[in-house]
Amino acid sequence: MLKKNKYFFPISILLVAIVMLAAIGFGAVSIRPEEMLSSLKHFFQRKPSANIYEGVFLELRLPRVLLCAITGAILAVSGVLMQGLFRNPIVEPGLTGTSAGAAFGASFIFVLGSNISPSFKSAIGPFLVPLFAFAGGLLATYIVYALAKREKHVSITSLLLVGMTVNAMGLSGVGFMSFIARDPQARSITFWGLGNFSGASWLQVFIVGAVALIVFIISSYFSKQLNALLLGEEEANYLGIDTRKLKSTILILNTAMVSVATAFVGVISFVGLIVPHIIRLMMGSDNKILIPASMIIGALLLTLADMAARLLLAPAEIPVGIIISVVCAPAFIFLLKKFGAAGQKGGYNA
Repeated sequence: MLKKNKYFFPISILLVAIVMLAAIGFGAVSIRPEEMLSSLKHFFQRKPSANIYEGVFLELRLPRVLLCAITGAILAVSGVLMQGLFRNPIVEPGLTGTSAGAAFGASFIFVLGSNISPSFKSAIGPFLVPLFAFAGGLLATYIVYALAKREKHVSITSLLLVGMTVNAMGLSGVGFMSFIARDPQARSITFWGLGNFSGASWLQVFIVGAVALIVFIISSYFSKQLNALLLGEEEANYLGIDTRKLKSTILILNTAMVSVATAFVGVISFVGLIVPHIIRLMMGSDNKILIPASMIIGALLLTLADMAARLLLAPAEIPVGIIISVVCAPAFIFLLKKFGAAGQKGGYNA
């Protein structure tokens, strides 16, 4: 399988580079390659931008595309981890309540943020919504983990059932906030819940990028143990794998990745579901290959979706979550009809 796809990584990396350059160049304001190079030259020389095009490139377009690619990679790798943990190819990263908790935290601020202390709001600044979204995601995941834990053992089945329940509670909370919200607040909740990269900044890129780098390295380290877990918990224990520690680690990694990404860009579905599924069909279920391959394709998919969101109704923007859902939902149904669950041939008990 790997020999058959030996050109996958160089070709996919090249595609990501081309798509990112196209995403930077095309938009309501087009930016030529020479203007990109000139802007970078002025930046390293610590000179101000020579014109509006250089400013748009350096302050708006470049951080947005980088944040988009990093977020796509995060969601895809998170999907790999959760599908490996549950040994089910149709599990998605928000299953443990992280996304729903983050959505509730953000909606809480949109509706009731005016009641928060002005001094606290001024100290936090533009990070008020991300902070509460991150806290909501962490709290929801902790509740799921605590309720699913029995005598220091976490049952995967219990985790799944409790996660579905907490997800429903989080979405109910979002619905209640939308019900009591005024019209501008309700629109803010709606747009945040559909994902948006319009507020991307260099600080967000550094924060999300740093978290992504750390969790990618840790995820790769645990790839062999995830492969052993495909055989089942008992078999993995016989191989010397501490499955309790492994499950806790995977949950922490998933929570960190999804909470940080969701906090800044809102809820984006399907990337963590469909990307690992496609890669598994192409290259099998070896997590040593699946993790880096999904990282690359996740970045490619979300960058393409964001570029389409900016261009289809330019100068207006469509929420990127709509583009992802419109494209990925039919594609996933097609894959299921044609190939069945990708994990059935890769060791999963789907």
